[in-house]
Amino acid sequence: LITEYYYTKHMFTATKIRIYPTAKQEKTLTRAFGCARWLWNNNLVETQKVYQESGKGVGQFVLNKRLLALKKEFEWLAETHSQVLQSVSLNMSRAFINFFERRAKYPKFKSKHGKQSIQYPQGVKIVEGCKVFLPKIGHVKAVVHREIVGTIKTVTVSCNQAGQYFASILTENGVI
Repeated sequence: LITEYYYTKHMFTATKIRIYPTAKQEKTLTRAFGCARWLWNNNLVETQKVYQESGKGVGQFVLNKRLLALKKEFEWLAETHSQVLQSVSLNMSRAFINFFERRAKYPKFKSKHGKQSIQYPQGVKIVEGCKVFLPKIGHVKAVVHREIVGTIKTVTVSCNQAGQYFASILTENGVI
């Protein structure tokens, strides 16, 4: 699947590839999905609480700062790559901005049933054209059906209800 779109004079291309993690990698990915989901739900509760008490929202900076305290309290959060957790905070703040600007519905709690996903803002590499390197996961076998051209911006790893894993790679190729 290829999606192309233009944004501020640069061309971004998203390529979705199928990945085949080992059993150990699947376990690590499942934990990462769980940590990201738990953090999203925890941030949503905290944001709702702060809004009810003060009438003000909680921004990305505050959510990221809160993450440090949560990692000390819940040590298992440290098993997941820190940037994956930081992207949860970014996505949460964007979701509220979109809601208040009437571009989206109110953010919902995430469930462990259905599609799971995490986002890597950097550190991901395509290796030998047949593997994807994910921080704290390692080299994951992949079927790369077309050449990934440009600078990798973000990679979203997802798992559907059938247990199939995918990586959606967003690249910027610098074309104006």
